[in-house]
Amino acid sequence: MTDSDLDSVYTRLCKAMTQVGEANTPLFLARFAMLAIDTIDNSAIALNLIDDASEGMPE
Repeated sequence: MTDSDLDSVYTRLCKAMTQVGEANTPLFLARFAMLAIDTIDNSAIALNLIDDASEGMPE
C-alpha cells in the first residue's frame, strides 16, 4: 500500500466514524476490527497487530 493509499483509507475511516457519530464510534471500530481480523485470516498476525495497537496506550 502506498502512502497515498494509506491516506485515502485513513480519510475514509475518519469520515465513516464522523458519519456514525461519537456515540457509535466504539461499536463501529469493534465491527471494523472483527471484519479486518476475519479478512487477515491469520491469528498470529492479528495478535501482533492487537499488541502493536495497544502499545503506548494509557491503561
